Amino acid sequence: MEERLQKVLSAAGVCSRRTAEGYITAGRVTVNGLPAALGQRADPERDEIRLDGRPLGAKAPPVYLMLNKPRGYVTTLSDEKGRPTAADLVKGCGARVYPVGRLDLNSEGLLLMTNDGALAQRMTHPSHEVSKTYHVSVSGALEGAAERLSALRDLEGEAIRPAQVSVLRCSGGTAELSVTIHEGKNRQVRRMCAACGLSVRRLRRVREHTLSLGTLRSGSWRYLTEEEIRALKSL
Repeated sequence: MEERLQKVLSAAGVCSRRTAEGYITAGRVTVNGLPAALGQRADPERDEIRLDGRPLGAKAPPVYLMLNKPRGYVTTLSDEKGRPTAADLVKGCGARVYPVGRLDLNSEGLLLMTNDGALAQRMTHPSHEVSKTYHVSVSGALEGAAERLSALRDLEGEAIRPAQVSVLRCSGGTAELSVTIHEGKNRQVRRMCAACGLSVRRLRRVREHTLSLGTLRSGSWRYLTEEEIRALKSL
């Protein structure tokens, strides 16, 4: 059955649909020997579809895992600067999986990784407003910090939804805050803190939608349970 190429690539576990669009635009995808066009349809059972010259394989079985990303790792499959990547940490999972969303180099914590492009698309699409909770250690203007962060509606001229912020602990000139946001803007929590006179000392994602990091050790990963997968797919 013919489907849009980006859906075909996503279903094969190659990448998300959004990433597939970039591959097609860059000329990396061919159909029956000819460069593919954005919006083109193809039948993976009838047409020869190639990415970077390699045939598109059969649909890979879906794999879902949670990684506790440490600081110092980039959330990519490879890095032109030679820095360690999240993909390096999950090589033993038995499949080529992709990060869902990002954690910057100096952030850590829960990172969902999968080869299910459709799920990745739902989790990252702004319309679903997937909640993400971070534990953030900060210093600086601590008095009223939670209230100021909660009141933010504008971030460098860009409208944002209100965050849910509470103080977990405060001592010795630092505080640990719980910050829940419903968007995925670039470095959003760090930028929010900077706007409120706070310096981020540590930022760790502990929850995303129905997933909780729990006691998973830094640098370790585990497969999601069937119950966790069902909850994610109900989004």
